Amino acid sequence: MTSVSATSASASATPAQSTDPLSSLSSNFGDFLNLLMTQLQNQDPTSPMDANSFTSELVEFSSVEQQINTNTSLTQLIQLTQAADVTQSAAILGKQVTVQSSQMPLQNGSGTVNFTTPAAEPVTITVQDANGNTLQQVNLNAPQGSSTWNWNGTNASGQTMPDGAYTVTVTGGGAGSGTNVPFTVVGTATGVTNQNDTMNLQLGALSVPFSAVTSVAN
Repeated sequence: MTSVSATSASASATPAQSTDPLSSLSSNFGDFLNLLMTQLQNQDPTSPMDANSFTSELVEFSSVEQQINTNTSLTQLIQLTQAADVTQSAAILGKQVTVQSSQMPLQNGSGTVNFTTPAAEPVTITVQDANGNTLQQVNLNAPQGSSTWNWNGTNASGQTMPDGAYTVTVTGGGAGSGTNVPFTVVGTATGVTNQNDTMNLQLGALSVPFSAVTSVAN
């Protein structure tokens, strides 16, 4: 099932009371004018107020108002852009996507890991659940260059694991070496979300930022 949505982390929480900056500014500006009028009415005629001082204050209020309006406009522009990004990203749904992630999506009982070794060497691939329990561990003699390993979703005892996101590590160099081998994982794009101003792609239970995507199959 695919989905496209724009959500915010704060949407699930009780909204906090916030103060409109422009309203606060207007209130402060009104107080300033009242104080200014009081000062003008009660000033010493022989020593009038310096006009430069309150003129400077008026200029500062105007500058703050313009900055608030600019920030508001930028926020609205960002929101519109993010909504457009979510809509455009919907075209990726249903396609095979390769991403950089420490987790592998298991979808329909299948998961795929791509890795690259600088030379032919033994490689160990380990799959763990969310609690750190090792479900599957395989030793391969990987050739130099790119290789692919497909997981059928079963653990070492042959039990089928439910679809989800599983932690995977790839190490090479033989027993005791433990050299990390760079890898990517492959999955089917099932959703696009916008959370905390970050565009995320969903591969089943796995959610990654779009910056983690390395390729999309046609």
